[in-house]
Amino acid sequence: QGTFKVDSLILAAGSKAAPVSGSDGSGYDLAKSFGHTIIKPLPALVQLRCPEKFFKQLAGVRADASVILYSDGRKLAEDKGEVQLTDYGISGIPVFQVSRFAARALDEGQDVRAVLNFYPECPETETRRILKERSERLKERQVEDFFSGWIHKKLAALFLKQAGIRPDRTVGSLTEAQIQTLGDLLCRFEVSVNGTNSFEQAQICCGGVDVREVDAQTMESKKVKGLYFAGEILDVDGICGGYNLQWAWSSGAAAGKCAGRESDK
Repeated sequence: QGTFKVDSLILAAGSKAAPVSGSDGSGYDLAKSFGHTIIKPLPALVQLRCPEKFFKQLAGVRADASVILYSDGRKLAEDKGEVQLTDYGISGIPVFQVSRFAARALDEGQDVRAVLNFYPECPETETRRILKERSERLKERQVEDFFSGWIHKKLAALFLKQAGIRPDRTVGSLTEAQIQTLGDLLCRFEVSVNGTNSFEQAQICCGGVDVREVDAQTMESKKVKGLYFAGEILDVDGICGGYNLQWAWSSGAAAGKCAGRESDK
């Protein structure tokens, strides 16, 4: 709406996440016009998409689990808590916590996989002992009841199908190898990750104005005197728990105080 000449300017236009709130990414163009470098913005604190067809039958399942992300065999991040299985992939707080690493690796063309452990509170060796003990105790029951009271029945049905075990068999007929396979599925359920949900579903972005070009104490640009930044327009992102809100408030307070002093000169 015209040209303005000012002593100080604070850019606090947000990122591209949740554009319904007004953060449409236009702040990046403003920062770029002042000569600043923009690290490519990508969705973060967001759901992960998986190509496996079985997710449609798992939609709605919630389970306490750990999530470990791998990229080309290298561990990227992990977290645990309530994981939500959807018709397109995985969601829930632990997935959000690791999602920024998946987004960046996928953008770089890397292969990304997620390994879910649906009994994370117990070491794998102990879990296998429990499974063996359970198979002996329930040997007269049908296999479809093997995980009853332990994991969701949709998950149990998938595990049996993945292991090639008919649900009408008795638990006592399971071989050592089949029990081992069920233990592997329970503790190391591996899925591919081929994308994230869009900026519309993302709570925040990773990426933004390169922080190496901004004074960490004052939030002032190192390129343009009197230009300040605050909040998510910068390449700063945190996990769930209020950290991103705190960053917005703290950087805003620093930028406001310093820009105000500049204007008073």
